[in-house]
Amino acid sequence: MKYYSTNKQVPEVSFEKAIFQGLPDDNGLYMPKEIKQLPAEFFDNIHDMPLHEIAYQVAKCYIEDEIPEKELREIVEGTLAFDLPLIEVEDNVYALELYHGPTCAFKDVGARFLARCLSYFSRQSDKKATILVATSGDTGSAVASGFLGMKNINVVILYPKGKISKIQEQQLTTLGENITACEVEGTFDDCQKMVKDAFLNLELKEKYNLTSANSINMARLVPQSFYYFWTYAMLGEENELAISVPSGNYGNLTAGLLAKKMGLPIKQFIASTNANDIVPAYLKSGNFEPRQSVETISNAMDVGNPSNFYRMNDLFGADVETFRKELIGYTYTDEETSGTIKKVYGETGYLLDPHGAVGYLGLKEYLKENQAVGVFLETAHPAKFLDVVESIIEEKVEIPQRLQDYIDRKKVAIGMNADLGQLEEVLKTISI
Repeated sequence: MKYYSTNKQVPEVSFEKAIFQGLPDDNGLYMPKEIKQLPAEFFDNIHDMPLHEIAYQVAKCYIEDEIPEKELREIVEGTLAFDLPLIEVEDNVYALELYHGPTCAFKDVGARFLARCLSYFSRQSDKKATILVATSGDTGSAVASGFLGMKNINVVILYPKGKISKIQEQQLTTLGENITACEVEGTFDDCQKMVKDAFLNLELKEKYNLTSANSINMARLVPQSFYYFWTYAMLGEENELAISVPSGNYGNLTAGLLAKKMGLPIKQFIASTNANDIVPAYLKSGNFEPRQSVETISNAMDVGNPSNFYRMNDLFGADVETFRKELIGYTYTDEETSGTIKKVYGETGYLLDPHGAVGYLGLKEYLKENQAVGVFLETAHPAKFLDVVESIIEEKVEIPQRLQDYIDRKKVAIGMNADLGQLEEVLKTISI
């Protein structure tokens, strides 16, 4: 499979090169040259297939023979070494819980898949790489966990000071070994810009062999599409499905749209956002207008210039009307999010995290006027947002042991401004 840049100013590359480069040199994003249609037989049998087999068949469409079958199956099985349960919250409304991995966030799936793919290719060539990633919360901890101790790979994580939860911060600043955390004075968008600027600096990129683990990397998108096939395997065929995706940088939603292009029969995708409503605003006005992000209680979605908009734009031929047919967008305030967490917990006993609550709100709004079975993504365990959630429900939240283990560890982070020169100093230090 070849991958092209959405800006179409550089040559096509292999899957291996696309995931090592992360970002094309023309500042576009990689997309597969062909989005393969899965055969009818696959969908006829999907309801009887285990998750690992579904994921292997999907991944193979993007990787082809670059990773042999045996190794690709091992990568998939190692990635999905935990459950993705579907929980009925109320009639015809289901939560797909994606937080049962080691860091209690949906990004465990993408980070573990990417780590295993990079490790496979690194073993083949003894190639060293530096993973450079910006995080608004869960990406950093998932990447840190996925790459911890991995030979030939250093990881540098940029996060905005004071704008992620305490547990999220502990998860990415306490591991040591090949993981370096940088606490940046600024917003997630500032961190993301530093990553992009580093990749566009060809001298810097080549010197430290930079690659990214953000959703700009295709090996993050591919495994995130597994969720949607799994949802259909459990609920589809008899039912028309609407899926609401809490959205910030839009990697998760883009993965769902790719799955639909592969033939997955999803009736409607819903982009549910907090106050950072860049895409819902675009769907209304037809004008894509990035802006400075604002801080909310659903912090992992605090993104003012979502990278994956450009992939969706490419997918839809830069046509806003096609966007509107394929995607509905809703936006919610912190007050609406908090009220929903309290209401749903009080009425059903189901505890939403702030991101899942936004997804739930978008789904319920869609279902007011449309017939479908609804699924929203629960993207992180509520315990990752203790201060917020406990203050809303006025009860203690049980902390899973795998999160508890981080709390008393010593934080180690490098303080810095949103400055590429300071980032280069960090890269120089860890490469010695």
